[in-house]
Amino acid sequence: MDTGPTLPFTPSTRLPDPRIEILDERGLALRLMSGTVEQLARGFYWAEGPVWFGDGRYLLFSDIPNNRILRWDDCNGALSTFRAPSNHANGLARDHLGRLLACEHGTRRVTRTEHDGRITVLAEQYQGKRLNSPNDIVCQMQGEHRGAIWFTDPPFGILGWWEGEPATPELPHGVYRIDPASGELTMVLDDLQGSNGLAFSPDETVMYVVESRAKPHRVIWAYDVVGATLKNKRLYVSAQGPGAYDGIAVDQAGNVWCGFGSDGSVGTDPDGLDGVRVYDPEGRPLLHVHLPERCANLCFGGPKRNRLFMAASHSLYALHVNARGAVA
Repeated sequence: MDTGPTLPFTPSTRLPDPRIEILDERGLALRLMSGTVEQLARGFYWAEGPVWFGDGRYLLFSDIPNNRILRWDDCNGALSTFRAPSNHANGLARDHLGRLLACEHGTRRVTRTEHDGRITVLAEQYQGKRLNSPNDIVCQMQGEHRGAIWFTDPPFGILGWWEGEPATPELPHGVYRIDPASGELTMVLDDLQGSNGLAFSPDETVMYVVESRAKPHRVIWAYDVVGATLKNKRLYVSAQGPGAYDGIAVDQAGNVWCGFGSDGSVGTDPDGLDGVRVYDPEGRPLLHVHLPERCANLCFGGPKRNRLFMAASHSLYALHVNARGAVA
């Protein structure tokens, strides 16, 4: 199987790490003075969808063009193949029972891996039409709707041969919900262009959704979660320039950590954009973690959930921070 570019990386010899740019004085509280950006693994074509398995102390993430899910072991730093072919899996998550959820571009479906390794198809059609290419995914972990699965479905995986194979979209760029009791699939949003990363607030009363093809600037919307619906759409944050959001994660304080890079505009310099941008619950920027590559997606993990794992184009990076992920 092919591998991607192997990019050299040298950790900072100075502390605090100059790659962590403070955008607001309150961002200092999130930075560990001795926390340093590390490159854990490299040689991928397009790293995406990291998810932490604390019970096994390992991280799974996708290398979409290489059609594989990889496993990075926290105990010995070993990198291995978890699943290949992966049906060009993208976003990964765990459900309320710890099972792996996967958004598959190649099969245009959402699957669950059972504890015994069997794969269950959770969604592949809506009202008789095929899904586009499920992208990112989350599961509710609290309250009466515990176990409900939400995912985005833009057409990125059917636009060419890189992340799947070409096909004509049959549905809008939707956001969907799978009911935990009946398994019924419902489209909850159909008005976003390039629906992408999504995440809950710590109490799961608010959902953040990235509109990754919004114009003139990329944006993240906030919605109130009302039962099986999303209400009260409001702008959470705008890139206000050539920046672009992708996958997102939320910490216990409600800060939103965003995979960040260029929107691809002609003449845009990605230097200064690539990495992770962090906003407080009101949408005010706090800090930026600079990476030498665009960050597609991220999650919190480690034994104390205070380690930020960043799937960034051709490499996997990590940074210990003074924050803990909201998702256990």
